[in-house]
Amino acid sequence: MTAEESRAVNLPLPPAGHRPALCVMVLGTSSGAGKSWVATALCAWYRARGYRVAPFKAQNMSNNARVVATPEGGWGEIGTAQYLQALAAGCTPDVRMNPLLLKPEADMRSQVVLLGRVSEELTALPWRGRSLQVWPQIAQALDSLRAENDVVVIEGAGSPAEINLHASDVVNMRVARHCGAHCLLVADIDRGGAFAHLYGTWALLPPGEQALIQGFVLNKFRGDASLLAPAPQMLEERTRVPTVATIPMQWQHGLPEEDGVFDDRGSGGAGEAVHTTMAIVAYPRISNLDEFQPLLHLPGLRVIWARSPAQLAGLKAQDWIVLPGSKATAADLGWMRAQGLDAAVCAHARAGGRVFGICGGLQMLGEALIDLHGVDGNAAGLGLLPLTTVFAEQKTVRSARLRLPALGGVLQPLSGAGARVYEIRHGQTSVRPDMVAAGSLVEEPVPGVFWHGPQALVAGCYWHGLFENAEVVRALFGARAPTLDSVFERLAEGVAQWFASKPVGR
Repeated sequence: MTAEESRAVNLPLPPAGHRPALCVMVLGTSSGAGKSWVATALCAWYRARGYRVAPFKAQNMSNNARVVATPEGGWGEIGTAQYLQALAAGCTPDVRMNPLLLKPEADMRSQVVLLGRVSEELTALPWRGRSLQVWPQIAQALDSLRAENDVVVIEGAGSPAEINLHASDVVNMRVARHCGAHCLLVADIDRGGAFAHLYGTWALLPPGEQALIQGFVLNKFRGDASLLAPAPQMLEERTRVPTVATIPMQWQHGLPEEDGVFDDRGSGGAGEAVHTTMAIVAYPRISNLDEFQPLLHLPGLRVIWARSPAQLAGLKAQDWIVLPGSKATAADLGWMRAQGLDAAVCAHARAGGRVFGICGGLQMLGEALIDLHGVDGNAAGLGLLPLTTVFAEQKTVRSARLRLPALGGVLQPLSGAGARVYEIRHGQTSVRPDMVAAGSLVEEPVPGVFWHGPQALVAGCYWHGLFENAEVVRALFGARAPTLDSVFERLAEGVAQWFASKPVGR
């Protein structure tokens, strides 16, 4: 990179051969401010400049997780955001990039995953009791990434000004202090009050931590940036921190949204006539919802997030109802029954419509959920497939590249398609021989993983990530989704514009 190019952006650059790595940390004034998205863009930008880059988030709370290899040779889990950031950075996803993952199972309980593996000991500890035990592993993971890279892009969590949690913090300013990070503070200006959020967050930090905030970022801006004046200058006068970027609202940017955000805007793809609707049931503990991102703007496909029977009314036979993964399958099945969604799903199946279950959704399609170890809970299933699921104490976590077997019915186009998939589950599912003997029809094209009924109208599998594979999407819907590489390229180009060195709003 030339000196002129270096001055063109309000971002720090590491000296040649610099070790340990320069750390650039993306903090937010709140959840949903856009930290994950901005961190991904920075990973792509530093990679495009030729630097060796790795992402890091000390602690992530999410039921969106991906499977990666562990140093011991097995499989572990990290948050989806860090997985995608690693791909944007051009490096192999690694458990060190998200050493602590909290997977909410209920409002007051989360499963704790440390360096890719479930820790029953940490899961049983109170929230504040964990920090002393996990900090050494977090610091070691970060230090090892810094030793191997030129830049580590770090994502914070929530807000660094959550003063009730400051003493037990292991994800925001404690991380920043540990590595002397160059911190960017991001606010969602579309919500309103962005300058107050930025100033208030900065003001609540101790002086030593205020000094680490090197730039403010206004995200999701709609309008003329010149109209922001004189606010950025006034904010800098009060804090000595410049506003280094104003990022326009990015619709259809190609990355999954924040956890729990469902946006139907633009679904159906580029103004083309809709030929198929996919209704994804959005129960409270939905997991891995990010795997549907490639479908959201696919030409001719309308994707809706269904929370009521009314949203399933009027579906045609060629339309899909998808039961996605769940971190609390029995509880989410109970929620479906309370809403009347169970009857709507079954009615669609009886009318010859397509119903597809993934992981927890597959388990719901069967006859019963049996929990002997207090993992998830017992429940009667929807009875659409003659299957029984028993929850095991140990979790199955693995990833695979495969070719789909010969399939029949509506899934026949998938025969032979290549796919990269992953599994994260406690459930072990099997066919009920007594029901088959009594006349129930079921096929098991991949033993222990994939089942379907007559004509494959009702089907389910334990594979997450099917719809992220171009061959699968093209076979089912006759269209191509944007590749992640093209998404990352656009993000890198965007950073060069958004972080331009011209002062913002003056």
